[in-house]
Amino acid sequence: MKKLVVLTGAGISAESGIPTFRGADGLWEGYDVTEVASPQGWQNNRALVLDFYNQRRKGIQQAQPNRAHKILAELEAEFDVQIITQNIDDLHERAGSTNILHLHGEIGKARSTVDPNLIYDIEGWELKEGDVCAKNSQLRPHIVWFGEMVPMIAPAAKIVAKADILLVVGTSLQVYPAAGLIHEVKSGTPIYVVDPETPPYYGYEKITAIQKSAGEGMEEIKGLLSSKEP
Repeated sequence: MKKLVVLTGAGISAESGIPTFRGADGLWEGYDVTEVASPQGWQNNRALVLDFYNQRRKGIQQAQPNRAHKILAELEAEFDVQIITQNIDDLHERAGSTNILHLHGEIGKARSTVDPNLIYDIEGWELKEGDVCAKNSQLRPHIVWFGEMVPMIAPAAKIVAKADILLVVGTSLQVYPAAGLIHEVKSGTPIYVVDPETPPYYGYEKITAIQKSAGEGMEEIKGLLSSKEP
């Protein structure tokens, strides 16, 4: 069974009604991203950050996986599928995908502010001041904020290096370090990119660009990949 590695970004979740992380104006749903998604923001106004993510969780709970999410889950019948997502929502899980690496964390989880290895599911998907870890330290959202390292990038790079096929969905791969993952593929690996505005990928001769929305593009991808199996 061929290994299909999938890189997904905000474009796939946008079709489920989840706003993209950061608009062209640098705002995230009306907030300056540094106020709600940076260590400095957490230090300056912890209550604001906690409330912001609690509101985001409500929106994600109400959202449903779309056709693109579901097709990726269906492809597990034909491929060894590994999803690497930049998204912090759980729509891939709810669609039925079983192998998912979250590059930037998970909004449904919290972690200790003194020990990053202490990670918890958030009960009721609401995190409050006074919610502490086993070491009695305040819990924070399990999200990679601006200015922080991306600890899952190294494991993600190893996965991409083993891909027989690479599929990029809903991301232009212009933001690093995630953008660098495409450089980890073995030479000659077929790459498919589904995004309405596919940027040029210089040096890759085997890229198939499908300039469509995630849902429409994945319908096309499913047909293309299925016709190439085994």
